[in-house]
Amino acid sequence: MAEAGAGPEWPFDVVSGDEYARLSALYEPLTQAIRDLVDAGVRTGVDGETIAAAQAAIEEVTRTLNGRRHDRTHTLRHADTGRPLAWANPAVGLRNAIAPPMRIDRTDDDRWVSDFTLGAAYEGPPNLVHGGICALVLDHLLGEAASDGLTKPLFTGTITLRYLRGTPLGPLHAEAWIDRTDGIKTFARGVLRDAEGVTVEADGIFIMPAWARDAG
Repeated sequence: MAEAGAGPEWPFDVVSGDEYARLSALYEPLTQAIRDLVDAGVRTGVDGETIAAAQAAIEEVTRTLNGRRHDRTHTLRHADTGRPLAWANPAVGLRNAIAPPMRIDRTDDDRWVSDFTLGAAYEGPPNLVHGGICALVLDHLLGEAASDGLTKPLFTGTITLRYLRGTPLGPLHAEAWIDRTDGIKTFARGVLRDAEGVTVEADGIFIMPAWARDAG
């Protein structure tokens, strides 16, 4: 999440549900292919000649994709839900292969949940997820809860994490919820789990920026 001192609300291009579905179908497979490439680069054991050939092929694909570049990353707003759709977001960006990705749902009891898999590209200690990645996941998910699915202008003020034990690579589950609100501050809590139980707990304070208070 951005800091509370961010400037006035960014301009969004509104996109229809049908157009977003079309763009998702176009770009999501490419992002997954790049994600698979990153994982292959971490794990490969092929010989030097094969690596050189692969590098040349990757560089050629990069030149192809750079044939037309945007000057800035693009954020859309979904016409039906009002949700901002940041292609480059490192937690949920549909066009960002760094993102796990997290697919986030809201439950009937107002918890925001996500099931995802973290592979070798997210390793810190051997066979465990890097602690910074755990923080990224929970910061984003707490922000989803606090801001009602990113539809309200609330940004991370502070976030505190308690690492109860190492988070193993593989399938994981995260969830977050609002604990309470106090004026311009929303207090959210969340957890990250593996099959054995909670690995990380998080508490965050999310603050309405000054420009949003003035607009209200």
